[in-house]
Amino acid sequence: MADSTKTPDIRQQKQLDEPRTLETRSPTSGAMVQRTLLPDGSVVTKYAPSERDGTGPELVQAPHIGQDLLMAGTPNPDLLQDSPVGRLPVIGPDGLRPVEQYARPWSGAHGTRIAIVVGGLGLSQTGTQRAIQLLPPEVTLAFASTGNSLGRWMQDARRAGHEILLQVPFEPYGYPANDPGRGTLRVNATAPQNLEDLHRAMASLTNYTGIMNYMGARFLSDAAALDPVMRDISSRGLLFLDDGSAQQSLTSGFAKALNMPYAVADLQIDDQLQSNAILNRLDELERIARRNGSAIGVASAFDESVAGIAKWVHEAEGRGIEIVGVSALALDAQK
Repeated sequence: MADSTKTPDIRQQKQLDEPRTLETRSPTSGAMVQRTLLPDGSVVTKYAPSERDGTGPELVQAPHIGQDLLMAGTPNPDLLQDSPVGRLPVIGPDGLRPVEQYARPWSGAHGTRIAIVVGGLGLSQTGTQRAIQLLPPEVTLAFASTGNSLGRWMQDARRAGHEILLQVPFEPYGYPANDPGRGTLRVNATAPQNLEDLHRAMASLTNYTGIMNYMGARFLSDAAALDPVMRDISSRGLLFLDDGSAQQSLTSGFAKALNMPYAVADLQIDDQLQSNAILNRLDELERIARRNGSAIGVASAFDESVAGIAKWVHEAEGRGIEIVGVSALALDAQK
């Protein structure tokens, strides 16, 4: 009697014997992403499902904030766009934003959080090196777009665990006698001129989560000048940190209208460049954070500031304070 069981041929047997691997995809791979600019200036992003390529199951990666330290100094090519002035940050084809890719991960706990941003990096070689070496990795570093050797310093900072921002000069009152430096965005410049200066600044660095103003009290209080700049920053998936120095700043209103990650500093830590004064300001920052749940302090990379912050952060963590990258607070505010 003939055996009715079919025996697979050699090709079929080889396919059965070969180990199968699952292709890894991002959560939004294959999704149709549509962004609509509404008349009020807000942006609505719509994700619609589409068929995935291939057959069989796929391994979908869970959303992840930040990079492995070994790769932290390497930019994600999907988040860069070639332009006449250099490579500019953009939102990736799967919706991933630079503010998420380059963010410093945090615990996610509902405790008291403080972000400390030390700016002016890249202007002084010795000061930049000292700040990267001495400041705890939880401290966010802001690099001046007019600085030197920014690519090298960025890699050092990112590999040390720091989240970084890009400081862009904006026109203050009293300009040009009070001059923030080359490439300053100006109220009387045309929108295309300001965007070109903004893009030149953006192209000076990679791997940053957002833009922080350097000076700019006049520019940040002028709606017509600020509008195209904030729209451009938002469209590139970046956060904006207002250093809090401009009392008439309009950045908060624009950030809400554009639904972009945004934060404003609560106080300047080193407005008095004395060790005791800096420590007192940091204690004040802690009181604000305990009252409100979180707080942001900004400082410059002076020796006294770096030393005081490094000492205080270690002590604050022992009191149950979590020091986070500024993106953690900016992204929370966007929810």
